[in-house]
Amino acid sequence: MPVDRSKILLDTAKRLLRRGATGHLHKIVNKTHAADLAAVFRFLTIREQEALFDLLDTVEQKALFFSALEEEILLKLIEDMPAEKIAEILEQMPNDDVADLLGKLSDERAKALLDLMTKEGSEEVEGLLSYDAETAGGIMLPDFIALKEETTARGAIEALQKEYVDIEMPFYLYVVDDHDKLAGVISLRQLVVVPPETRLESMMATDVVSVQTDTDQEEVAKIVARYDILAVPVVDEINTLVGIVTVDDVIDIIREEATEDILKMAGAGEGLIETQSLFKSTRIRLPWLLASWIGGVIAFFVIGHFESSLNKLVYLAAFIPIIMGMGGNIGTQSSTIVVRGLATGQLNLGQIWLVVSKELTIGFLLGFVYGLLVGFVVHLRYDLWLLGITVGLAVLSSMTIAALVGSLVPMAFARIHIDPAVATGPFVTTSIDILSVFLYFQIATVLLHL
Repeated sequence: MPVDRSKILLDTAKRLLRRGATGHLHKIVNKTHAADLAAVFRFLTIREQEALFDLLDTVEQKALFFSALEEEILLKLIEDMPAEKIAEILEQMPNDDVADLLGKLSDERAKALLDLMTKEGSEEVEGLLSYDAETAGGIMLPDFIALKEETTARGAIEALQKEYVDIEMPFYLYVVDDHDKLAGVISLRQLVVVPPETRLESMMATDVVSVQTDTDQEEVAKIVARYDILAVPVVDEINTLVGIVTVDDVIDIIREEATEDILKMAGAGEGLIETQSLFKSTRIRLPWLLASWIGGVIAFFVIGHFESSLNKLVYLAAFIPIIMGMGGNIGTQSSTIVVRGLATGQLNLGQIWLVVSKELTIGFLLGFVYGLLVGFVVHLRYDLWLLGITVGLAVLSSMTIAALVGSLVPMAFARIHIDPAVATGPFVTTSIDILSVFLYFQIATVLLHL
C-alpha cells in the first residue's frame, strides 16, 4: 500500500477512535482490504487494534485479516481472545496458515483450539504440524486438485464445478495414478482448449517439477522462482501427492529469508526486533558485537606494538580511518555479493576459487587506483613522497586483502555447512580492520627504516 494511503487510513482510524465515532469507522474498516488494514495495525496500541478488529462484520473477513496480519501482532491480538472465537475464525482460514499460527502457540492452547475445530479441518492441520515448520511439508496447502489419468477434459471441468469450488489455487490440475502417485500436471488453460473427451493422460506434462515434504522452504522458493510456476506439488518419499506450496507462501518465504540474511549480515540477529522489549533487543545484539569489541582490543595492541613508528611520524595516525574504511567497504561489498549469490543459487561451492580470484583481482585494481589517489593527496599535503608511498601501499594492501577475506570467508563457511550470512557481519569487518592496521604500520616501519 502506498505510504500516503497508509498514513491517511492510520490517521483516520486514530481520529475516529478518539472521537468514539464507531459508526463511521465501522464502514471504513469493512470496506478496507484486509492487507491494507493489517499494514496499519503495527502503529496502533493493543486496545485500538482490538477495537478495530471487533468492527469486522463476518467471520470470513476476520479470517482473511488473520492471514494478512504479521505474526507477532496476531499473537498479541489473540492472547486474551476466547478460544471459541479463535477456533471459529480458524475454520475459515487456509489450513497452512492455521498450522503456522498454532505452531507458535503453546502445546496446551494449540490442542484446545484443535479440539474446538471440526474433525476434518483439525486432522489436516495436525498433519501439517507433524512436519518441520520450515520445510515444504510445514508450509504446504493440503487442498489441491488431483484427478485420475483416465479422467476426460469434460469430467475434469465438472469436478472443478462440483468438488473443487473452494480450492485456493485452481490454476494447476495434478494427475495421479491409481495409487495417488504424482503422474503429471495440466494447466487450466490446457483443459479448456482441448476436445471434451480428451483424456488427461494424453495431454498432461509428465516432467513435473516437485519437492519432497522435507525439502527446506528456501529451496522450495528457489524452485518456484527458477521455473516461474504458481505452485509446486509436494510429494512424500514414495511420490504420493500430499500437498502444494503456492506462490503467495513463496513470496513470504523469500521476504523472511532475505530479512534474516540482511540482519545476520549486519550483526543484528535473525529477526526484526521493533516489537521486542529493550532487554531482549539488547540481549540479541550483545553477542554479535562481541566480535567487534575483541577486534578493537586486538587493533589497540597492534597499534601499540608500532608505537615507535608513530612517535617518529605522529601524523601516521591521521590515515588509519581511510585505510580501515576503504578495506571495510570493499570487504563488505565482496561478502555481500558472495552471500547473496549463494542464497539465490547464482553461485555454488564449485566456483570458490573462480569467485575468490575474481574478487581478489578487483580488490587489487581498486586498491591500486585509490592508493595512487590517496598517495598523491598525502604528498601534496606533507611534501613527503615516502609517506605518500606508504599510505598508498597500505590502501592497496588493505583493499586487496579485504576483497580476499570478504569473498573467501563466506564460501568457506558454506563449505563446512555454516550459514554464510553470519560471516559478513562483525567477523569479516573486524578481521579486515586488524589486518589493515597491521599491514599499514608494517609497511610504514619498513619504509621508515629505509
